[in-house]
Amino acid sequence: MLLAIDAGNTNIVFGIHNGESWIHEWRFETIPVRNQIEYEMFLRLNFLEANLKLNEVDSVVVSSVVPQLNDILSEFTKPLIDKDPIFVGPKIYDQLPITTQSPYEIGTDLIANAMAGHLLYKQDIVIVDFGTALTFTVVTETGNIKGVNIAPGLKTAIKALVGNTAQLPEVPLELPESVIGTDTTSAIQNGVLWGYVSMVEGMLDRIQNELKKEVKVVATGGLSSILHPLHNRFDQVNRHLTLEGLRFINQAVNNIL
Repeated sequence: MLLAIDAGNTNIVFGIHNGESWIHEWRFETIPVRNQIEYEMFLRLNFLEANLKLNEVDSVVVSSVVPQLNDILSEFTKPLIDKDPIFVGPKIYDQLPITTQSPYEIGTDLIANAMAGHLLYKQDIVIVDFGTALTFTVVTETGNIKGVNIAPGLKTAIKALVGNTAQLPEVPLELPESVIGTDTTSAIQNGVLWGYVSMVEGMLDRIQNELKKEVKVVATGGLSSILHPLHNRFDQVNRHLTLEGLRFINQAVNNIL
């Protein structure tokens, strides 16, 4: 059984794969960073509720974009298996069937996305990840990460807007039917959410125009379902894409891909 850990800026996602499918997924807020014991207790309680045993875990793979978490995640997962967890990073990239020109600059979550995109779809692809940041990762058919575009995520944009204005309230992430705001709440929702719809559409158009070809577009991330008008632009929405990439990375490093 595989334990995949995706430590992002907002949440730490713990995914359990039983060899056939992802059977459980748990989320823990990233900030504030807790100590080793708190993460271990969180995991043990969730395993108990799911009627799973920790000694059934035979592999742990970790992607972390929060450096202060790395030692903590390593230490609390070591007792689960008789070997060190696999940390996604430049040291293992030469063992993967994907390549990048910027191994020390690209986020490990984007490496996982690219890994899954390349192996699952085997064609030129753009992966749109709706998380703390909104990212567009362009991967060629041969597995080369051609490049990445990064913009603030939906929640990040709204928090920045509210946090830097005196009278604007924080609003729910709900897309209004009309694109014209009639009150403060709908005005913010339209400006941000419909604005992001247009941004994603425009970015995809520009990427495809520059590549001079049609490419597969796959969306992932916890907020990918909110901008439902974009689903016509996506060939697929794969909520587990990052976890799938971590699973493939674990297989590649252990020579079972």
